[in-house]
Amino acid sequence: MTAEPGSREAQPDAADRYARVALSILTDPGDEVLAALLRSAPPREVVTLVMSRHADPASVLLRSPDPDEAGDAVADQPGAGEHGAVGKVAARRAIERWRRRRHEVPPAARLAFWEDTGFRFVCPGDAEWPTQLDDLGAAKPVMLWLRGPADLRFSCLRSVSVVGSRAATAYGSHVATELSAELAGLGWTVISGGAFGIDACAHRGALAVGGSTVAVLASGLSFGYPKLNADLFAVIARNGVLVSECPPDRSPTRPGFLVRNRVIAALSRGTLVVEAALRSGAINTARHARELNRPVMAVPGPITSEQSAGCHELIRESSAACVTGARDVIEMIAPLDEVGAAPVREPAVAADGLDPVTVAVLRAVAQRTGRGPATIATIARVDLDTAMRCLGLLAAAGYVERCEQGWRARKAA
Repeated sequence: MTAEPGSREAQPDAADRYARVALSILTDPGDEVLAALLRSAPPREVVTLVMSRHADPASVLLRSPDPDEAGDAVADQPGAGEHGAVGKVAARRAIERWRRRRHEVPPAARLAFWEDTGFRFVCPGDAEWPTQLDDLGAAKPVMLWLRGPADLRFSCLRSVSVVGSRAATAYGSHVATELSAELAGLGWTVISGGAFGIDACAHRGALAVGGSTVAVLASGLSFGYPKLNADLFAVIARNGVLVSECPPDRSPTRPGFLVRNRVIAALSRGTLVVEAALRSGAINTARHARELNRPVMAVPGPITSEQSAGCHELIRESSAACVTGARDVIEMIAPLDEVGAAPVREPAVAADGLDPVTVAVLRAVAQRTGRGPATIATIARVDLDTAMRCLGLLAAAGYVERCEQGWRARKAA
């Protein structure tokens, strides 16, 4: 399975974008009832349904092209019964639960404050949205909160998830750091969960060689769990990108860590488990990757180490390929002609393949120091929305990148 399918949803308008922000606050990540509702109605209508005390979710669910589809989608929810009533009962209970969070939906001023402090959000259809997340089907995120200069979609085009135990041994920490540094040095983005142990080593290994790294957190980005990794998150926010399904101020929940793992698996071309016990969140990430038909790899460890028992089980069950170095990893996830190749620095789209408006925006981007999007729009003689759309496309193609001042041209471009 390729990590970057060609299909893309239509670009959402301002109302749908705000509705998705509201849903990220009203609901929990991976909610199957919400997925069923969104298959039958646009986000803004689902928000209206939640905000109204008297609206009945049955009116939305019954609009599904397949009457049984909504029922099937929520069949595992509490109160499931026969097909016709399943969706209605589960949806009513879920909406009552969501309505208790109505006071948490932020006004426009709060969103503006978050954006001013460095947060942004992407939705399906945006230029920065990684379309490989659509492989999650009903479980794909409603939207994602981001912080950091790196373009998420472009960063994930050549990426590997490196995961493992929080209680890492010296062996596991060394292997995770060295493997991640070598992968990043070869032009691959390292994706992990920002946790203690293997996750933190993976991020630090990539950063140590000036490589790209993405941290997918189970908490909101301003909460930044675990708190003791605050310095690491600050470095990633300056050089890579932090990602979360949760609104910025939300603390993590116990189920949220496992739900978060599906995003780590879906963003990357393959998942590498460096060190994991038999009962480990890293094994859960590997299972998600396997369900998505992405390569799963594991590093062998000492047979006496409980922290490597999960890796050994994955290898023994043929659920994961045994790898011992970065070249082994790349052989599993890259075309044959990429193995051993130098980092790819050229833009992903040739300049003569860009439309005239996008070229005008590119020419308006400063070469050395950054420019804000409003300034770029003025120089290019386009409106701000057009400038932002073009900047997203240029970032995904590798021509521009975010910086503290706004946007600047990438050196290779």
